[in-house]
Amino acid sequence: MLDHLIKGATVVDGTGGPAYVADVGIQGGRITFPPPGADARTTEDATGLVLAPGFVDPHTHYDAQLFWDPYATPSMNHGVTTVAGGNCGFTLAPLHPDRPEDADYTRRMMSKVEGMALKALEEGVDWSWSSFGEYLDALEGRIAVNAGFMVGHCALRRYVMGADAVGGRPTGAQLAEMTALLKEAMETGAWGLSTTQSATHSDGDGAPVASRHAAPEELIALAKAVGEHEGTQIEAILAGCLDQFSDAEIDLFVEMSAAAGRPLNWNVLTIDAAVPERVPRQLTASERARKSGGRIVALTMPILTPMNMSLGTFCALNLIPGWGEVLGLPVPERIERLRDPEVRAEMLRRADSREAGVFRRLADFGRYVIGDTYSPENEGLTGRVVRDVAAERGQDPFRCLVEICANDDLRTVLWPMPTDNDPASWALRRETWDHEDVLLGGSDAGAHLDRMCGAPYTTRFLGDCLRGRKLVPLERAVKMLSDDPARLFGLRERGRIAEGFHADLVLFDPERIDAGPATLVHDLPGDSPRLDSRAVGVVSVRVNGVETVRDDEVTGAVPGRVLRSGRDTRTVGTR
Repeated sequence: MLDHLIKGATVVDGTGGPAYVADVGIQGGRITFPPPGADARTTEDATGLVLAPGFVDPHTHYDAQLFWDPYATPSMNHGVTTVAGGNCGFTLAPLHPDRPEDADYTRRMMSKVEGMALKALEEGVDWSWSSFGEYLDALEGRIAVNAGFMVGHCALRRYVMGADAVGGRPTGAQLAEMTALLKEAMETGAWGLSTTQSATHSDGDGAPVASRHAAPEELIALAKAVGEHEGTQIEAILAGCLDQFSDAEIDLFVEMSAAAGRPLNWNVLTIDAAVPERVPRQLTASERARKSGGRIVALTMPILTPMNMSLGTFCALNLIPGWGEVLGLPVPERIERLRDPEVRAEMLRRADSREAGVFRRLADFGRYVIGDTYSPENEGLTGRVVRDVAAERGQDPFRCLVEICANDDLRTVLWPMPTDNDPASWALRRETWDHEDVLLGGSDAGAHLDRMCGAPYTTRFLGDCLRGRKLVPLERAVKMLSDDPARLFGLRERGRIAEGFHADLVLFDPERIDAGPATLVHDLPGDSPRLDSRAVGVVSVRVNGVETVRDDEVTGAVPGRVLRSGRDTRTVGTR
């Protein structure tokens, strides 16, 4: 007898093949196609609904959130059944057992670099582990989604080098210890190595994070170690990921992937028709890697993720060259400096310079929409565009924005309107998705919690494909969200609706599938805020055959598994 039977569903199986109507059964957590009349303990009529494989999010930071939110919300609500964590060089393990202060350093680093609320990290995680394997064990049996994790380069360096990890280079003995620690992590299930050398990544003290001090020789040595274990990968971030790679960065990526004989993925390829040279330049790394025995995969988002900004709290504006020096000042002094015409002129110059890279997109302040306000002077401004208010006041847009924010002691919420929401940019996206080394993803779900909400990209993309721009047919869209990332990571028997595969499934209404607007909620430990988004049209989500979501409400079941390299992933070659 089947555990559950889904009758009459329109099956979009993840292969990209045509949809078909079928009954799909679940038995022992696996998918089966039963004969007519098969008995089942429970049955549901799915006529008119689409049944798809659970979606795989290749770039998340749920490493901490899963301890207080085993449902990985809102990702799971939007059909995600497997998440890849431990990205960008940042993980909560390993932690040196003789240095309890390392946990505090890690919390403050994660709060700064990944926008996780410090109170939530302190109150919502027990920090009881030392090794990477112990960290994975702490999650086992208590999560609703499947989750796999890279091991972060920063944690490896900190464990071996202590405080010298920031600013120092390892001795030969230390590099050997770091390599051994990486191998130990992979033996216990780590998916591979993640690292960063991005100029935007600083720790809680404002110093460049540990992995940014690594020389190419260190990175190549660690990459070689990744290649010695089954089912592993590399994920890496370089400064050029935000705009365009330098020749040296392309060389490094190619050498790392070739040394490991494993795919290397990076985040995130920004596609904008106003910068037509960016995509060809970024994909040069993939083309060169193919010729050198490696494979480099670019992640890119299929939606425009809304991000809120503020002159009062740390956000992407702080990452514009030169801006952090002003925005890091105490509020009264910050307001004084921002009101100085010469200071504003220099900030605008830096924001529009080539060194600002992708952050140049944030420099058109007339396009900002005013969000929440807090003072009588700003009454009635919520929802208005800064350009219009500036014209009424006879001010340039940046000065107008500064004055509005100053009235609120810089608490004003700002929403930048995207500059790449034009037909040419969407056409370029559609063309870029055809490249063999471009993969959808890059949500950063679990990070930057009160600033952005990328988790709903799955449902929003499907809604756009069905009722919006219709850039790709439904069958291909589902494949891009499920089977493509599953194949990149070598997930065993996941990513498709096929006989014997794990029953990770999403049942949705094609007439309604979408994502609701991002709203600020206070549901983290310590009453900390985050942006959330409701799923629209998702009828059911199942993980390993067990229902975890019904009509956008979590059921409370925790059938997810910690997916470990080798056991749950197979090696994906580069040739």
